[in-house]
Amino acid sequence: MKKSKIIAVAGLALLTSGLLAACSGSKSNSTEKKFGYVYAGDPETLDYVTSGKATTSDLVTNGVDGLLENDKYGNLVPSMAKSWTVSKDGLTYTYKLRKDAKWYTSEGEEYAEVKAQDFVTGLKHAADKKSEALYLVQNSIKGLDAYVNGQTKDFSTVGVKAVDDYTVQYTLNQPEPYWNSKTTSAILWPVNAEFLKSKGDKFGQSTNPSSILYNGPFLMKAITAKSAVEYVKNNNYWDKDNVNVDSIKLAYYDGQDQDSLARNFKDGAYTYARLFPASSNFATFEKDFKDNIYTSEAGAGTAVLGLNIDRQTYNHTAKKTDEQKNSTKKALLNKDFRQALNFALDRDSYAAQVNGKDGAAKAIRNMFVPSDFVQVGEKSFSDVVEEKLASYGDDWKGVKLADSQNGLYNPDKAKAKFAKAKGALQAQGVQFPIHIDVPVIETSKNFVARIQSMKQSIEKVLGKENVVMDLNMMSEDDVMNITYYAPNAASEDWDLSGIVGWTPDYQDPSTYLDILKSTSSDNTKTWFGFDSGSENAGAKAVGLDEYNKLVDEAGAETTDIAKRYEKYAAAQAWLTDSSLILPTMASTGAATFVSRIEPFSGPFAQTGSKGSSTYFKYIKVGNDAVTKKDYEAAKKKWQKEKAESNKKAQDKLADHVKKYNL
Repeated sequence: MKKSKIIAVAGLALLTSGLLAACSGSKSNSTEKKFGYVYAGDPETLDYVTSGKATTSDLVTNGVDGLLENDKYGNLVPSMAKSWTVSKDGLTYTYKLRKDAKWYTSEGEEYAEVKAQDFVTGLKHAADKKSEALYLVQNSIKGLDAYVNGQTKDFSTVGVKAVDDYTVQYTLNQPEPYWNSKTTSAILWPVNAEFLKSKGDKFGQSTNPSSILYNGPFLMKAITAKSAVEYVKNNNYWDKDNVNVDSIKLAYYDGQDQDSLARNFKDGAYTYARLFPASSNFATFEKDFKDNIYTSEAGAGTAVLGLNIDRQTYNHTAKKTDEQKNSTKKALLNKDFRQALNFALDRDSYAAQVNGKDGAAKAIRNMFVPSDFVQVGEKSFSDVVEEKLASYGDDWKGVKLADSQNGLYNPDKAKAKFAKAKGALQAQGVQFPIHIDVPVIETSKNFVARIQSMKQSIEKVLGKENVVMDLNMMSEDDVMNITYYAPNAASEDWDLSGIVGWTPDYQDPSTYLDILKSTSSDNTKTWFGFDSGSENAGAKAVGLDEYNKLVDEAGAETTDIAKRYEKYAAAQAWLTDSSLILPTMASTGAATFVSRIEPFSGPFAQTGSKGSSTYFKYIKVGNDAVTKKDYEAAKKKWQKEKAESNKKAQDKLADHVKKYNL
């Protein structure tokens, strides 16, 4: 699941807005630029095309480039592809590769040219290994679904081919105006066939930088679990003039000492630091940093609380009896009960644990899809969802879903919904209170505070005699193994999880909503606790078949974009009404920072793996702290330039359309 991905939001994900960077010796006069960062989760693998997790793509993105990348204004620009064209029917994309791109080992030794066949090899490897990120392209590329499902063993029937050494071509099942944005996601990145064969099962070993090749701006030199990841500039990189730092060190950060970031910035070690207004030490930092504190805009990632509708394992539980287990199961299958939780969750208090009382609202998210992710004509996406949602009943009339407001919190509605649920559940023999197991990483103070806030608001509104949120304090490894890294649904040992969130892969609502279909490979276990592809009783009980239908209908609309977005708004409305996942806040951005990084010098992207959050090409590091005034001025200038640049890029799209069918 990608990135765009499924992200672990217990630690760093909610702490970054783009860059949380450190620059060792940034104040020195040395010409060598040393750039640092903190990372929050060790990767299970470095095999970037088979993993769907941000813990992999966030680390590999600096070493491996795909066909396109993002510039500072969010435009898609050449990377491995120097140019591209699309057929008039929108089904065939042809990319001409640059001839100066090479593969290198982690030691910087040239291995081979990057050729068109490498993109074919990469996709075949993803299909053969049943990549977690297949959902992104399986139904997009002609013949891929049939190959993945074993209807054919001939990969040449799949719509990707090397026309020649420097031309790769993709054929789609239907037009996707956002197709190019998918090329920034790891599943479409190249793999050298000879190297892959030589490594066999050892390709992409999680702590072995030499187990993959590099064609990007940096070479990974070392990775030590729960310690550090180190890179050096690839001096042979085709675009090395746009790589402004010579080395990178990512230090492992578990969130236990959140104020360490600010302290290190104050000492001159870090050039970028996340501040926590809710921290008891914030007043001190506020005095120290004065006019250098600024707040970033909310990013596209969404953090959620997931509900397990088919829990099978109880190795980590506060429940004492089978009766309690069965009661919780029945309660979570009841929509009124889930809606009661949704209305009882005080998102303002939840976000305040990160951003403080004054900055909480900026981070609040009421829908899985950000409210302004796309425009539907003159309306925002949330405007249309609100219209659709009103048809589900009076409870939803007048509910405001736009970001940055506590639009869902309503104790009266929560109590009414619970009363209705309680009557129905008691008729089924359910006994109260309902005990809900919530795994919590005990070392992450910020995460603990958020979950405690959730517990307090729900129990206060619904009453502890009715609902008890049992916070199971565990080590990070234990929590991650039963949530984020759980190998199957049977290992998802929780009732409610605040561990995961989602960042989008491409610029279309489907990037959020498709992953929650009951047929979505590997995703259902993480979000809902059941394995996809089965006739799961819980999935049927909560009506996911209806959701599947709505999402499929939206996806089938490929000609009228406004109508397409309206249909996805209908799917989001169903999801909101179902309350199967409870959005809480933006998982990136809407945060408080101090920085010595030149504002808006890095690439910008709401989607994919080539945005400034994790991709350090273009980033410029200065010596002096950025003032709030300078940041706001730079933002205003960037926004104006971005609008102009985006329009020019949009106007030039017609130049890429072939005047004949390929």
